[in-house]
Amino acid sequence: MPDLPSPQDAVEAALFTECWDAALSYADLCTAGSAAAAELAREAFAQGIRELREAESGSVRGRRPSRLPRIPLLLTAVRSTAAAWEEAGQGHKLDPDLRLWLHSDRAARHTGPPLERPVALRGLRDLQPADAELLWLAEAESLPLPLVARRLGLDPATAADELAQVGRLFRDRCHRNHLDSPLDAECRSYARLLDAVTRSPAADTPDDLSRHLATCHRCAEAAACLRLHGGGLPGALAGGVIGWGGLAYLERRRRAAEVRLGAGRPDRPDADGGDPAGGTGRTRVARHGLLVAALLVSLLALAVSLMPFGGTADEGAARPGTDRQPVADPGPSLPSAPTASPDTPSPSAKPSAGHTPERTPDRENPDPEPQGTSSATADGEPAACRADYDLVNQWPDGFQATVTVTTRDPLDSWRVGFAFPDGQRVTQAWDASLDQDGSHVTATAADYNKSIAAGGKLAFGFLASRDGTNRPPSGFTLNGRTCATV
Repeated sequence: MPDLPSPQDAVEAALFTECWDAALSYADLCTAGSAAAAELAREAFAQGIRELREAESGSVRGRRPSRLPRIPLLLTAVRSTAAAWEEAGQGHKLDPDLRLWLHSDRAARHTGPPLERPVALRGLRDLQPADAELLWLAEAESLPLPLVARRLGLDPATAADELAQVGRLFRDRCHRNHLDSPLDAECRSYARLLDAVTRSPAADTPDDLSRHLATCHRCAEAAACLRLHGGGLPGALAGGVIGWGGLAYLERRRRAAEVRLGAGRPDRPDADGGDPAGGTGRTRVARHGLLVAALLVSLLALAVSLMPFGGTADEGAARPGTDRQPVADPGPSLPSAPTASPDTPSPSAKPSAGHTPERTPDRENPDPEPQGTSSATADGEPAACRADYDLVNQWPDGFQATVTVTTRDPLDSWRVGFAFPDGQRVTQAWDASLDQDGSHVTATAADYNKSIAAGGKLAFGFLASRDGTNRPPSGFTLNGRTCATV
């Protein structure tokens, strides 16, 4: 008779598959092809596991090594392995944007002097291991809190209070680390005000502090860690710990969590090997069956996160110079989550307001439009493209959004234009180069995602600042032609 697993076996199986999924997902963002992604993930995973074992052996001997939780540690192993590839002349396997980042000052901060490193990275290291695991799984991995509690052996009834307490501890560590950083006189003069403003969601940010945050990356980084309200904590964690591709990684993990929720139903009382009746009625399965089931669910989640929405796996392979769909393309997020990349466009974008399309060429649209969308211009003529705008997340002075455009005709290159109605300003973008002139924004294709098949989709994401009202943009165009909006 085969050995029967304990609840701890189920927890370990779930954690192992979760860690592997995370490492492979980020490796896919970092590389120029699926084969290179698998190679990078395997190499980094082996390195990360060695570090984890060394850390655990140190804890057993009575020393508490300062280390990251399991998943962030593996993600940083992916990044450091990618850096080693670049130094060893294997940079052609990496994403071109990552290669540029690896030679930048921002990359150097993650491995430079401790006081120069991002405050989120230092703050997470300063937490107790169990607290850091809780914060990362709940905030960055988009896992439901009851599931996180069961995996970490916590009481689901008190997990929310524990997470709130850990969030406050993280904030305090980040505030202290910000003050310990080598700040110039201006930054240090704003430190106390920054702490006060970020404590309350009702506090207004003074104009002079807003101007400072707009130009000082370090203080803006600290503000994101100190402001626990508004949904910006996941982005602060990912940006500080991972660095390049942090937001894209968050989006992928959300999609993977969404699939895992549908396939594994971890929200049931007995999920993950838990006991719904205090030890009675527990479902018993063989160890190998448990591991296989957990792995299949994880592979399903990862496969969906890597597949283009509304297309086939062959579409990415058909593009010149790559064997898969371009990465860092934000996709749908969980309704309850705050914000990727992933490689798929959002299937549920929010409607744009105030759109007054211009006349487009009189061509017939071969694809039927979903219910509730407009496929024609103001003159009643069929549109050559359709634009979906998705507000992924927003906070008092900023937001994250994605734009997905479906084109009727094949494209060798593309340029998307739109206009903001409320003075919003783009501050960062991925999967496109964004230029802004007043209210008008122009997004130009990256080298790896220029070619789009007929009926295909292009997508890009960005961060932007706002001041109060945040209505969606309007007037979407593709290569100068007006797009219909959903």
